[in-house]
Amino acid sequence: MSMYFYPPSVEELISYLNKLPGVGPKTAQRLALHLLNTREADAVGLARAITATREKVRRCAVCGNLTDDEVCPVCSDEQRDASVICVVEHPGDCIAMERTGQFNGLYHVLHGALSPMEGIGPAELNMDSLMQRLRGGNIREVVMATNTGVEGEATALYLARLIKPLGIRVSRLAYGVAVGGDLEYTDEVTLGRALAGRSDI
Repeated sequence: MSMYFYPPSVEELISYLNKLPGVGPKTAQRLALHLLNTREADAVGLARAITATREKVRRCAVCGNLTDDEVCPVCSDEQRDASVICVVEHPGDCIAMERTGQFNGLYHVLHGALSPMEGIGPAELNMDSLMQRLRGGNIREVVMATNTGVEGEATALYLARLIKPLGIRVSRLAYGVAVGGDLEYTDEVTLGRALAGRSDI
């Protein structure tokens, strides 16, 4: 008795969807079937949006963030504080910072973090252009907003060693207790950082 499988075109779609982060085989199958059953205009619109994004979006020539233009809107905004640069790992981190409404400086996107185990060293990250920006401008502070994992911490420390000899202040985001969190359930590293980064109230 032979087993039934999806047609090759559907299997190919499932295979591509399965490559997306957080999408396992069953979810990929559900998404593929949904796309087949949805309105044709929506499915074609999705395909066009993916193609257009791949064709139009590039990295900002200044900071490395994603943009449709040569220079992103943040770098071209003269109202922003050009003396402060916030270094982040990924473009989505800029959006997270913007949502706080607390930062009015510029950004620099590394597109990853140092990870020797995965073969990601300084040459694989957007570090050289950062150092060029720092040497060529009137930057007074660099805020390290890399993630708090081992790779993010190593990246922040590595960059701090390169930047400090330039006479530029290097700061690190203070990581603390989550709003609504109980102290007794908070790990000691988080509590230590929250204490060290405390401010007067």
